[in-house]
Amino acid sequence: MQPDLTALNSFWQAANGELNVLNQVSFTGEGELPSVFAVTSFASAAIGACGAAVASLMNALGLDEGRDVQVSVDRRLASFWFHHSIRPVGWQTPPSRDTTAGDYKTIDGWIRLHTNTPHHRKAALEVLGAQSNRESVAAAVANWRADELEAAIVNNKGCAATMRSWEMWQQHPQGQAVLAEPLIHWQSGAGASEALWSFNRARPLHGLKVLDLTRVLAGPAATRMLSALGAQVLRIDPPWWVEAGNAPEMSVGKRCARLDLREAIDREKLQTLISQADVMVHGYRSDALESMGLGADARQKLRPGLVDISLDAYGHTGPWRHRRGFDSLVQMSMGIAEMGQRILKKDKPTPLPVQALDFATGYLLATAALRGLEIRIREQRGTIARTSLARTGIELMKLQHPQNHICTPLKPESADDLDPRPEHTSWGLAHRIKSPLNITRVEQYWTLPAGPLGSSEAHW
Repeated sequence: MQPDLTALNSFWQAANGELNVLNQVSFTGEGELPSVFAVTSFASAAIGACGAAVASLMNALGLDEGRDVQVSVDRRLASFWFHHSIRPVGWQTPPSRDTTAGDYKTIDGWIRLHTNTPHHRKAALEVLGAQSNRESVAAAVANWRADELEAAIVNNKGCAATMRSWEMWQQHPQGQAVLAEPLIHWQSGAGASEALWSFNRARPLHGLKVLDLTRVLAGPAATRMLSALGAQVLRIDPPWWVEAGNAPEMSVGKRCARLDLREAIDREKLQTLISQADVMVHGYRSDALESMGLGADARQKLRPGLVDISLDAYGHTGPWRHRRGFDSLVQMSMGIAEMGQRILKKDKPTPLPVQALDFATGYLLATAALRGLEIRIREQRGTIARTSLARTGIELMKLQHPQNHICTPLKPESADDLDPRPEHTSWGLAHRIKSPLNITRVEQYWTLPAGPLGSSEAHW
């Protein structure tokens, strides 16, 4: 079986979708991202699963033509969307990486430091006793064993990951926990008998409210997709959160507000927002919302029928279930970067050419949200679904190229790849790459241009 179809089957089975819907999905285009893994196939399959979920939702709504809906994924455009979709005109997006973030040599291997936010950078520098520059950090890291430094930084509320092999990860307690988890873990939610929304054939999610409590890439990619299908998305960030480099990419189609959940009045506002939401997508560590009295059961009581979708980095079980993490760290932990280095005979960790775990998980979250809406229509109840970057990574591990495989390069990007509709962002004019996903008679676009975080009020 082709890797596109292998991954698509895995994603769709995890979404509990009817297998005959996959007959409506096809892939076009040649070329692939350079990697020891079939990253372009992985990307295309994740997007294809989302398209399949739209077709399945139409079936549930009683539209006879739903079974005639054709879903097509352009593999080349999918590869571009797994990197950056926005193309500024006369301006540049701010850098998303701190200069000290990256891979460093330790006494016994490699470690990756994630220092893109001020508090994570502070946590790492405190442990290392280093200045905020690569030379100082490298000199300090060289005196540590990788696992000991990883533990010290994590215990100081920072983010770091030792480079491990896939074999080491399978023996690690957290690796074993994630291997035992389903790709999507499903639970039943509270019953809901009221009508969901007045269906718009061209904009399937028009009229639905999606509450977005996610940051960086995976969750925002999911809600960006739901917004493209017509949903009203409200993103909530804490007052101190800064994500300048990602905001032009990920805030399109959304209103972005701030709440300080340490304050009682803001927690009450969040409860009100949840009580009015149709879908909630969140990336808080599994203990965080529970500690505020807003655990999964409480959310279902606030909003019976809520489609509650969540993710974390390292899985929902095991000793690292509360650990902070990002795509680049998970790639180090579970053997992706080590395999790239070893097979390609590089002198340093060699991760994927794009943050494929983030984006694939994002589309998987969107797929789960769409399937949750279908369950609400068919069974008049809410759903609770969760997944993780590390569990998504296991699916990538199934898509290793043969060692003699030669990647056919993607055709370079051209002006024909740009959506002609201009986007007047808060930073200036821009265009987006055309959507890689085509669904019969479904229009994908955003009614709001990209803008800064915290630019709206926290209400629907």
